[in-house]
Amino acid sequence: MSRLPQMLGGLGSGLVRLGERLEARRANAGAGSAAGPASGAASGPVPTPVSASASAATPAAASPSGSATAGTPESAAPAPAPASTPAPESGAGSVPPCAPGPQTASAARPDPVAAVPWGVRVAAEVGWRLLVLAGTLWVLMRVISAVRLVVLAFVAGLLITALLQPTVALLKRRGVPRGLATALTFLSGFVIMGLVGWFVVWQVTENLDDLSKQVQHGITELKRWLLNSPFHVTQGQINNIADKLSEAIGTSTKDITSAGIEGVQVIIEVLTGILLAMFSTLFLLYDGPRIWQWLLKLVPEAAREGVAGAGPRAWATLTAYVRGTVIVALIDAIFIGIGLYFLKVPMYVPLAVFIFLFAFIPLVGAVVSGALAVVVALVTRDVFTAAMVLAVVLAVQQIEGHVLQPFILGRAVRVHPLAVVLAVAAGSMTAGIGGAVVAVPLVAVTNTVVGYLRAYAKDDSPPEVSS
Repeated sequence: MSRLPQMLGGLGSGLVRLGERLEARRANAGAGSAAGPASGAASGPVPTPVSASASAATPAAASPSGSATAGTPESAAPAPAPASTPAPESGAGSVPPCAPGPQTASAARPDPVAAVPWGVRVAAEVGWRLLVLAGTLWVLMRVISAVRLVVLAFVAGLLITALLQPTVALLKRRGVPRGLATALTFLSGFVIMGLVGWFVVWQVTENLDDLSKQVQHGITELKRWLLNSPFHVTQGQINNIADKLSEAIGTSTKDITSAGIEGVQVIIEVLTGILLAMFSTLFLLYDGPRIWQWLLKLVPEAAREGVAGAGPRAWATLTAYVRGTVIVALIDAIFIGIGLYFLKVPMYVPLAVFIFLFAFIPLVGAVVSGALAVVVALVTRDVFTAAMVLAVVLAVQQIEGHVLQPFILGRAVRVHPLAVVLAVAAGSMTAGIGGAVVAVPLVAVTNTVVGYLRAYAKDDSPPEVSS
């Protein structure tokens, strides 16, 4: 009978612990659904009762029978209870699996940015930036097309300034005042260009009658050669082609008249452009540094230092391009003109001048001027002379491409041939011949500026200014 109170006390303590565990779990579930994880963190751990067995053992030791003493193991050790597993601690964030809170539901959904693949995000970032650049370029091209005459005149003045500015600097180093040096260089430069243009017009008008006679003779010789050639061309076919040409010329008389009226407008626009180019050249030669300082003030202050460093390098590239192109064009004109002279091709001097002028359009200009020389030799001389002219033009152009341009222009304005062709095509489609002339120097300057700014952004040593 002495062990019965101990068993009853152990059973009672087990029931008490079970009730407290159920009460603690119910309290945790209610706190998690009502107040979230914060209330669960504030509730703290629920203490586990440990004194129930001791209180049950105390009456057993003090029972009236007195048969059990403190030294007896049977009376000192309490009987093991069947539900004596310690209760789990209920801390912050401990939510029963059967009742998930809002944090668990939101954690199951990933971040929308993280759900997008990395390649798609990169493509989107690049895409909207390209759209912004394309829109800016489109607006810029629309503005340039609206004021094309002014833009071409200013760019022509800029190219002429790049050609004449070394002369102004040389005169200033010799002690000549800036105003006088500018005036002397400006007048001498435009006088020389005017004399060249007058010489070309004079040669063409003087030899126009002889040229027409030689063209008629050349056409007759060409017919004779076609009849005796291995192409088996008959007289009827030649007459049919001639009749179609005459009919086309007769039906296009109105077009020729309207083209003549438009030609008057073109002449007025050309004269206006020449005057604008002259004024631009004069002020750029005299006040170029101050104009550049004023332009720098329009640049944001954070980017002003990089732009200030890119400007002199862009100007050095433009100067090297214009100077090298003039030298290369002059050599081409001289040597091809000498070849035309020895082959006795009429109007060899105007043809040489045309070759010099067309050399300012890279690749395309050389092809057009060479084809013009070959056609003149064909219609005024014979097929053999035309073939020899073609050989001379190709030889000079090969020397130009492999020797003159790499040696004279150097690395300062080296642009890939594909970029040259695309730039010339885009420039001619945008602004005609003037756009084709300014396209390649614009690409060369842009290449230099972008290379310098990339090196400047990486804190590398920027490329040196080429002389």
